[in-house]
Amino acid sequence: MIEIENITLQVGTFRLADVSCRIPRGSHTALMGRTGAGKTTILEAVCGLRTVQSGRIRINGRDVTHEPPGARGVGFVPQDGALFGHLTVRQHLGFALDVRRWPAPRIAERVDELASWLRLAHLLDRLPLGLSGGEAQRVALGRALSFHPQVLCLDEPLSALDDDTRAEICDVLADIRQRTGVTLLHITHNRREAARLADNVLQLRDGRIESTPVPEA
Repeated sequence: MIEIENITLQVGTFRLADVSCRIPRGSHTALMGRTGAGKTTILEAVCGLRTVQSGRIRINGRDVTHEPPGARGVGFVPQDGALFGHLTVRQHLGFALDVRRWPAPRIAERVDELASWLRLAHLLDRLPLGLSGGEAQRVALGRALSFHPQVLCLDEPLSALDDDTRAEICDVLADIRQRTGVTLLHITHNRREAARLADNVLQLRDGRIESTPVPEA
């Protein structure tokens, strides 16, 4: 569960005040709203990439408001995937594990597991420049999932993909939830995407988060 309790965020002249919501544990929650409403700012606050001026953020009952990103148990996939051009697919999948100082044999085992699951085994020695959009998103997802996060935050991960590739990654996301039980918080503008994936939909409107019905497919 993600609990956001009366948080206030300030980014330049943009401000959100006293924002609250609860995201059920194990759910796939779509956070929707107009461009500029502050969806990404809230997502980054959950990840620890934005400082909260006041209020509390809890993950599965633990207060993480002032914890650094790496200590929160949150995986993050930004809109563009943010792959490092000089790292291979193998290095991306092991990146978070190396930072956490996992032993090399465990890293290799986890990388192989992720590569098999996400159909990346034939691409392990490839650099991002040689990947398709769908392949790059699967790498970004694998990197975010590598350390077994409790929460996976997705910032419009499908927005730049064509229809066929979007459908493929939707299947991957559904499989991730089934396999791991991770709680997903997913920013999207696409109602069909929300209908396909989400069992919980939140709308950010005028600085307030409201629960709304899941759109019809």
